[in-house]
Amino acid sequence: MTWTSSAASSGHAGVLVPWANTVVESELHRVTGASITWHYSRLVPESRTTELDERFLTGLLDAVPGALAQLAALPLRRVYLACTSAAFMYPALAARARGGAATELVTAFDAITAALSLTRAGRIVLFTPYPDSVTEAEAAVFRAAGIVVTAWACLGTADGYDTVTSRQIRELLSSVGDAAVDDADALVLSCTGWPTLGLIPELQQALGKPVISSNLAIGLHARREQTSDR
Repeated sequence: MTWTSSAASSGHAGVLVPWANTVVESELHRVTGASITWHYSRLVPESRTTELDERFLTGLLDAVPGALAQLAALPLRRVYLACTSAAFMYPALAARARGGAATELVTAFDAITAALSLTRAGRIVLFTPYPDSVTEAEAAVFRAAGIVVTAWACLGTADGYDTVTSRQIRELLSSVGDAAVDDADALVLSCTGWPTLGLIPELQQALGKPVISSNLAIGLHARREQTSDR
């Protein structure tokens, strides 16, 4: 999956970012260029923690109404929830947050599934920095959505995703073996918090398949929706 930055200006979109995430702002503008002006609001969990566990993820979702209120005066048609795992781990909480929004609330997981649909990718290999249990849960949600997961692999960590290196990501991808990759239509790099965007062109050229990250999916979704809004 390719993207090019557009010089044309400018739609507007809101983004709700987990409070310790340092990657979303650095990647989204690289996907959309001047075609989207991004407006950010921070999700601060009541726990004031950063480790990926239940109290952190549910705390992020509980913080959605307050974060949306910070963007309420802006002329936004949609706001993106830039935490992939919160949406698939706690769908009922995510749905309540979505239902109370005055603007359309699109999760990073929604954006990924939309990108897979657009590329007609029904079979994926899933890669994450998450703990095993969270990655397994995401694979199950993909399967429930009718997307075959030919294999998955994860770093097994619960924090510090912004420090993940390109070498670690390449090694993670090689860990599943060629057969699973060959059997897939696309690769998914789930999580908005690890820096993957710069690797995607290289990986797509080497593998000959679309590679979709959470942040790439959000950016492409915003660009498509801006076009359809006109």
